[in-house]
Amino acid sequence: MFVFIKIKYVLTSKFVIVISFLLLMFSITINAQSFNEDKTVFTNFIKRMYSSMPFEGVKIVDDYDHQYLISVLSLEKVKYPSEALMNRVAQVKAQSQANTFLNGANISMDMVIKTTEKTTKDSAYALVETVEIIKQNSMGFTQGLELLTNFDNADSKRMVFVFSRALPSKK
Repeated sequence: MFVFIKIKYVLTSKFVIVISFLLLMFSITINAQSFNEDKTVFTNFIKRMYSSMPFEGVKIVDDYDHQYLISVLSLEKVKYPSEALMNRVAQVKAQSQANTFLNGANISMDMVIKTTEKTTKDSAYALVETVEIIKQNSMGFTQGLELLTNFDNADSKRMVFVFSRALPSKK
């Protein structure tokens, strides 16, 4: 009788440990899949939004629980000799867009109007050339911007990059 109770106790404790371990693994798997599914749903939403009306720049997108800052830009494929270089340029441009959006920018503009008069035997005419010089200076640090997705645009000549970051909640 004593041996039977001891064996039953050992089997019961092992059974509890195994069940606990399986429940722990199941809950970790569910959370990991949920995060990946949320990111996939958000990515598909941004792609649909872009395909219905293409845009570039920075937007704030509201999800049910969060707000996201997205920075969207497109680059011509033929201008970049490698995909790594194109990805790096996209990252720097996205950070610049987000930084300007979050921290503002100082913009200065100069307009130069150059007039040249030319004469010929029969007539004289003026050639007017206008040059606009626009400089933008923005200072700040954009933290946590990550590549959400990239895809070809409709004509497949440009690559569209979407970078995002979650904004802190205002609670």
